[in-house]
Amino acid sequence: MYKTGDVILAQVQFTDTFEVKTRPAVVLFEEHGNIVVAGITGNVKMEGIPLTKKEGSVKDSIIKINYIFTISDKMVKKYLFALSKEKKSILVEELMKKLSKNQ
Repeated sequence: MYKTGDVILAQVQFTDTFEVKTRPAVVLFEEHGNIVVAGITGNVKMEGIPLTKKEGSVKDSIIKINYIFTISDKMVKKYLFALSKEKKSILVEELMKKLSKNQ
């Protein structure tokens, strides 16, 4: 069972190709073997929530809250670390902003 804020390494399919790659992602929630995640990129010029090496990331990265997808729990290769309580709060707050923007 994965919890909100868990950072995992998972196989993900890219939206513009059929290619599957192993990439980091942060768990938003898990239900019935499906895990909803936000992708993480090493391209720090992208928009999103910064994630630093000091926080546990392999390198400075960005949590892309505009890149949310569902994976099977079978696609998870490895648990990496958990976001701090503060970073989790920022993640939830930013997601809520995005959701309320579309009302």
